[in-house]
Amino acid sequence: MATAKKPAVRNGFKTNEHIVYPAHGVVIVFEKDKMTLRVPMAKAEQVGMRKLAEDDIVDKALEIIKGRARVKRTMWSRRAQEYEAKINSGDLVAISEVVRDLHRASSQPEQSYSERQLYEAALDRMAREISAVSRITETEAIRRIEDSLNKSPKRIAARGDAAEDVADESEDEAEAA
Repeated sequence: MATAKKPAVRNGFKTNEHIVYPAHGVVIVFEKDKMTLRVPMAKAEQVGMRKLAEDDIVDKALEIIKGRARVKRTMWSRRAQEYEAKINSGDLVAISEVVRDLHRASSQPEQSYSERQLYEAALDRMAREISAVSRITETEAIRRIEDSLNKSPKRIAARGDAAEDVADESEDEAEAA
């Protein structure tokens, strides 16, 4: 009679458990890259492997992206290095700061190629972890992130002002007629 194999636990990680590897995000198997990552358990802490974020960290990350972008007035190359470091840290909160800072609404000027690449990398990393934590698809996770981005007070105010301007113009046109 066969018995079910009990998952092995090493350094707090279980066999086949989803983990976060800082340079790649949520891992065990990278389906998109057709790659499986194997890390000697003795080096797990050294490379920064961690368990998935808890729900409260996901909520905090989604709250951060509602905030106002904080862009330092330094050269782009320096900021790009800082954004890259935050993305590769694997820290969901730091990644959400990159998403917040690099997000562009449709009414804003277009991003440069390198800005867009960093934004998409951060968005992808954030969506993958939220997807795994919340047990939803990556598409649903991206929708959830975009909903939070659109709830930013600054973006709501910008949309509200535009709607008021249109209403004012309509009233002016009605009075002129």
